[in-house]
Amino acid sequence: MTAAPELISPKSPRVSAARRLAKRNFRGKERLFLAEGPQAVREAAGHGRTLVELFATVDAAERYADIVGEARAAGARVHLADDDVIADISTTVTPQGLVGVCRFLDVSFEEILAARPRLVAVLAHVRDPGNAGTVLRCADAAGADAVILTDGSVDLYNPKSVRASVGSHFHLPVAVGVPVEQAVRGLKGAGVRILAADGAGEDDLDTELDKGTMGTPTAWIFGNEAWGLPEATRALADAVVRVPIHGRAESLNLATAAAVCLYASARAQRAAGGCRSVTSS
Repeated sequence: MTAAPELISPKSPRVSAARRLAKRNFRGKERLFLAEGPQAVREAAGHGRTLVELFATVDAAERYADIVGEARAAGARVHLADDDVIADISTTVTPQGLVGVCRFLDVSFEEILAARPRLVAVLAHVRDPGNAGTVLRCADAAGADAVILTDGSVDLYNPKSVRASVGSHFHLPVAVGVPVEQAVRGLKGAGVRILAADGAGEDDLDTELDKGTMGTPTAWIFGNEAWGLPEATRALADAVVRVPIHGRAESLNLATAAAVCLYASARAQRAAGGCRSVTSS
């Protein structure tokens, strides 16, 4: 017999508490965020004790019984909810029937440095949550060791950022709120070369690859979507590098440029040992 939903009212205290996490101030106060859809919830369930609660429609609980089982095994409280309840919690137009409440994941900048990273993405004053999540996904796919969001950047746990990362929030360490100068100083101290990605860069990505300088530990700094990197930030880098435009396009957007740069570094760093295959989800 099909189980009946236990939560049928959007006014339920549990539902109200989850719905508030769509707002940044409540996320920061509770240090909790929402992860929606089967992919994100599966990743959360497999990430230690990160998943606190799971809200699922009856249909989704049956369709994704393995994910619900993983959530329970991870210690999460599972609530069967009416479709209207899920729609009330969800921040998407078409909810997929699973919404998880997760603990914050960010780590300290010092922890990232202690791990001696070889490839890092630094988002400097990036404000668009979709871009931030997509760059995080690209960094994950390229095999980066960490991502750093500087002070003034978008909230890592913005629902659009979480959705855009498609589960990559749970795959690699991310430090937040780090001043650009501190990030550069710390990474240089850890032996990491700093490259600033800028369309007006003096150096060309192809030239950097030809020179053989891309195989060393590297951190790429990516700037704001509208105004890029200020001169003060570019001056901190060891080189300012542009992605060559061989066709007639005016430019590349932030996430696309980040993917090109991160994969260029990943290929150079792995040239001796070969490159692992990557399958997009």
